[in-house]
Amino acid sequence: MARKHFQNLLHGVEHELVAMGGMVSEAIRGSVVALKNLDKAEAERIIAADAAINRKRWDIENQCIQLFATQQPVAGDLREIVSFMDLVTNLERMADHAKGIAKIAVMHEQTPLLKPLIDIPRMAETCCRMIQQSLEAFITQDERSARAIMAMDNEVDDLYQQIFRELLTYMMEDATTITRAVYLIWVSHNLERIADRVTNICERIVFMVSGEIIGD
Repeated sequence: MARKHFQNLLHGVEHELVAMGGMVSEAIRGSVVALKNLDKAEAERIIAADAAINRKRWDIENQCIQLFATQQPVAGDLREIVSFMDLVTNLERMADHAKGIAKIAVMHEQTPLLKPLIDIPRMAETCCRMIQQSLEAFITQDERSARAIMAMDNEVDDLYQQIFRELLTYMMEDATTITRAVYLIWVSHNLERIADRVTNICERIVFMVSGEIIGD
C-alpha cells in the first residue's frame, strides 16, 4: 500500500510536468504569433502569463520536497525526483525565452517586420514538438526516443544559422535594416536556446535509464 501511494504521488507530479510543458509550448507559439502579427496586446499577455509558469515550477518543486521529506525515496526513485526538479528548471527557462520573444514583439511597436516570418515559426514548432516528445520520453523513460529528440536539435541549429546568414546579408546591404534584423536574430537565438534546454532534458533521460553521461 505504501508503494502504491508513493507511485500515485509520482504520477501526480508527472501530470503537473505535462501541464507545465503545455503552458510553455503555448507561450512559445503565442510569442511568435504575436511577433508575426505585431500584436502588442497579445505579447504583453504572454509576458504577464509567465508568472503562472513560475508558480507552477515552484509548486512542482514543493511537491518534490514533500516527497523527499515524507516518503524517504531511495535509489531509482530518488534519481527520478531529482530529475523532476531539473526538468522543471529547464521548462521555466524555456518560458523565459518565450517571454523574451514577446518582449521583442513589444519593442517592435508598429515598425513593420523586416521580412515575412517563415523559418522562425518552423523553429518554434520544432521546439514545441521536442518539448512534448521529451516529456513523453521522460515519463516512459524511453532512452531511444530521447536520443532521437536530441537529433532534432540539429534541425533547429540549421534554421538558426540560415536565419542568421540571411539577416546578416540584409544588414550588409542596407544599414537601415540593422535594428529590425537584430530583433529577429534575438528571436531565433531564443528559440535555439529552447531547443538546447530540451536537449538537457533528453540527456537527463539517458542518464536516468542507462547511467551514461552525455553532452558537452
